[in-house]
Amino acid sequence: MMLLLHLHYDSPPSPRGLHVSYLVLLESPSRPIKSSSSWSSSLGVISTMSSSVHTYFVTEMDDNLVKRLEAAVARLEALSAGGYRQGVAPEDGGDAFAMDPSIVAFDDLISQCVNRVTSAAEKIGGQVLDVSKIISEAFDVQKELLIKIKQTQKPDMAGMVEFLKPLNEVMAKASALTEGRRSDSFLHLKTGADSLAALAWIAYTGKDCGMSMPIAHVEESWQMAEFYCNKILVEYRNKDANHVEWAKALKELYVPGLRDYVKSHHRLGPVWSATGKIAASAPAKAPTPGAPAPPPPPPASLFTETTQPSSSQPKVGMSAVFQEISSGKPVTAGLRKVTDDMKTKNRVDRSGVVTAAEKESRAGSPAFSKTGPPKLELQMGRKWVVENQIGRNNLVIDDCDAKQSVYIYGCKNSVLQIQGKVNNITVDKCTKMGVVFKDVVAACEIVNCSGVEVQCQGSAPTISVDNTSGCQLYLSKDALEASITTAKSSETNVLVPGSEPDGDWIEQALPQQYVHVFKDGQFVTTPVSHSGA
Repeated sequence: MMLLLHLHYDSPPSPRGLHVSYLVLLESPSRPIKSSSSWSSSLGVISTMSSSVHTYFVTEMDDNLVKRLEAAVARLEALSAGGYRQGVAPEDGGDAFAMDPSIVAFDDLISQCVNRVTSAAEKIGGQVLDVSKIISEAFDVQKELLIKIKQTQKPDMAGMVEFLKPLNEVMAKASALTEGRRSDSFLHLKTGADSLAALAWIAYTGKDCGMSMPIAHVEESWQMAEFYCNKILVEYRNKDANHVEWAKALKELYVPGLRDYVKSHHRLGPVWSATGKIAASAPAKAPTPGAPAPPPPPPASLFTETTQPSSSQPKVGMSAVFQEISSGKPVTAGLRKVTDDMKTKNRVDRSGVVTAAEKESRAGSPAFSKTGPPKLELQMGRKWVVENQIGRNNLVIDDCDAKQSVYIYGCKNSVLQIQGKVNNITVDKCTKMGVVFKDVVAACEIVNCSGVEVQCQGSAPTISVDNTSGCQLYLSKDALEASITTAKSSETNVLVPGSEPDGDWIEQALPQQYVHVFKDGQFVTTPVSHSGA
C-alpha cells in the first residue's frame, strides 16, 4: 500500500488557505483505487508563502499511520475554527500565542523549577514561604508580559516603564520584606529579592539601552544573590536539609534554568510584534480636585525692555552699598536705636533659668522608645527577643530550653529574669538594665551598654563585655571558672560570694589601664596598680 499526500497553498491567502488531501494507492501510484478523503483548512501563518503544490509518496502505508494523519488534519481544522488569522492579535492574549514554543518553554520552567522552590519553602514555612510565593508571582507576571510582547509593538521609553510596571511592583514587594530589623530568615529574603533582578532581562531593547545582553544580565544578577545563597548553604549544611534544598532549587531556577531559556529563545532580547497594537504610555496625571489655580502670568511690563539708560537705573546689591557710603550721608542714619529692654541680658523671656515646675513636667513625662514598640516574644521557636522595654521591672522568660537564645536590645530602667538554661544571651544597647539568669551553654555577651548589671545564678563558660561603660557582674560559685573578656570598656566590676555562706559579696575591679614595657625583645603588658598611703 502507498499513499499520495497532496498539499496546496493559496497565494494570495484565501479563507481556505491550506488544502490537504491524500489518495490511498495499491501497488503503484499510477493506479489509484480510492480517494479516501479531502480536507481544507485555513492557517494564517502560512498565507505569505507563494502558491505551491507539494506531493509526497509514503510507502508501506498502514492503518495506524492513516489515523495519525487524520488526527493531524483535525488539529489544523480546530485551529482554523478558533479564529487564528494573520495580522489580527487576540484581544485576551490568546491561546494561540500561549502555544508559541517560547511560551510553552517558559511554562515548563515554571512547572519544573519554580514549583520546586515553592515545594521546598512549604517545608520551612514563615517568611521563606512568603518570599517564595512572591518569586512564583514574578515568574507568572513575566509570562504574561512575554505573551503581550508577541502582540504589541515595541514601545517608547515611557511606554516601556508602564509596560514593566506589574513586574516592578512584584519586585518591590520582595524588597520590602528585607527592610527593617533583620529576622532569622534575612538570608533567604535577601537571596530571593536580589534574584528577581534577573527577570529584568525582558527590558533589553538593544546595545544602547545601558543593559548587558540578556544572558549576561541573568548571570550577573544571580551572582549578586548567590552571595547570600552560599551563606544559607554553609549555615544549614549540617542543621536543616530543607533550607539546603530550597537554596539549591533557587539556584537551579536561574542558573541554568532561566539562563538556558533566554539563551534558547531570547538571545538578543524579546522580539516585539511588527503589526500588533501599540503599547499604551503612562497616563498623564490629572490635576487634583480643589487644588489652587496656577498663578497668573507676570505683567507685561516685566517682559518689555526699558529705554532708561543703565546709568540712571537704581543699583542693587553691593553696588547700592558703595553708592550709599560714597553719597556723603551719615552711614547710621537709617538704623534704629537699641534700648536697654531690647538687649538679651535684660529680656525676661531669654533668662535661661529652668523653673522647678518645668523640671517636674519633664521628669513626670512618660518614658517611651523612639526606635519601635516594646517586644517580648519567641521568634521561629529558637530566639527570644526583648526589645524597647522601658521602666519594666517584672520581665520574665520562664518557658525556655538549651537550644534557644535570648537577644535584649534597646531596653532602659528594666529588669529581666531568665528562669532556665539557654544557649546564648546578648545584651545590646541597653541603659541601666538588669539581667538575672541561671545557666547559659555558650556565652553571655554585653555590647554597647551603659550602667548594666548581670547576675549569673548558675554556670556560664564565657562572659564578654565590649564597648560598655559601667558593668556589674555577679557570679555564683559555679560560675567562678568563667572566662571574662573585656574590650573598650570601663568601670567593670565583678562581685563573687564570700567564703562564708551568708557572707557579703566581694567586689573585684577589672583593670582598664595597662603598662606596656619592652623587655627581652618583646613587650610585656601589666595592669596599672595604684597604691595609697
